[in-house]
Amino acid sequence: MTQYWPFSSLIRHGALRERVIVSLDLGTPREALRLVDELARVVGMFKVGKPLYLSSGPEFVREIRRRGGEVFLDLRFHDSPPAVCKAAVEATRLGVRMFDLHPQGSLEMMERVRGEVTRICRGEGLRRPQIVAVAMLAGLSRGAQPPADGWAPRRVVQLAKLALDAALDGVLTSPHETARVRAACGRRFVVISSGLGRSRGWEAAEYPFGAAEAVRAGADYLVVSGPIWRAAEPLRAVREITDEMERGLRANPRLALELYPSRPF
Repeated sequence: MTQYWPFSSLIRHGALRERVIVSLDLGTPREALRLVDELARVVGMFKVGKPLYLSSGPEFVREIRRRGGEVFLDLRFHDSPPAVCKAAVEATRLGVRMFDLHPQGSLEMMERVRGEVTRICRGEGLRRPQIVAVAMLAGLSRGAQPPADGWAPRRVVQLAKLALDAALDGVLTSPHETARVRAACGRRFVVISSGLGRSRGWEAAEYPFGAAEAVRAGADYLVVSGPIWRAAEPLRAVREITDEMERGLRANPRLALELYPSRPF
C-alpha cells in the first residue's frame, strides 16, 4: 500500500509542532488553561471535547482564543441537517479552527453544513474553520466483538469517502485506520490521527501506535493527550513528539523527498 504524508517539507521549516493537537479533556478547566498558557505558542491546536464544553461552555473556547490558542471543537455533531447546520454556524462564530461531525447523518447533511458555513463566513467576514467527519472503529460495532467479515474497517473507509464526496476537509480517525483512509481518499484529504500511545481498533497490532507510526501511515495532524498531561515538562514532551514525527518521516526516504503543497491553516 502506498502511503503519503503531504507535509514533508515542514521538516525544513521547523513547523511539525503545528500538526500537534493537544487534548485538554484529561484535566479540569483550570488545569487546561494552565496548559494552554504553556503551550499556545508551540502547538497547532487544543482539542475541547464534550466534558470540558459541558462544564464551561462557549466561554471556555473564547478564553483559549484570548490566550493565543487555536481550538479543535470535538463535539461530534449528530442530528437532523437543520440542527447540525445551526450547531456548525455557532461553532464557526466562536472562532474555532476546526470542528467535527458524524458522517452517518448523510451526504446531504454534510453538504448542507459545508455550504452554510461557507455562506456565513462570506456574509459575516469570518474565518472558515476546517470541517471534519468522525470515521473511527469505536462506536461502529454491532456487538461486543468485531464481525469476522471486516465490516467495521470497511465502514470506516466508506464514511471517510462519504466525507470526501461532501467536500469536507477531512476525517478524525485512529492510527490503525489512518493508512487505509489515506489510500482511499488521496493525499489532499486531511487525516487527523487520534489515540496515540495505545492500541485502538480491531486489527491485530500488538503494540501501541506512536507519532512516528502515525506519520508514516499518512496522518496530517496528531491528537495527543496522555503523553502531554503525564509529562513533568509539557514543552519538552512536545519537542519529543515532534522529534518522533521527524524520525517517522526520515525513516522513509520517499516520504522525506515528496514535497506536496500544504493546506493553509
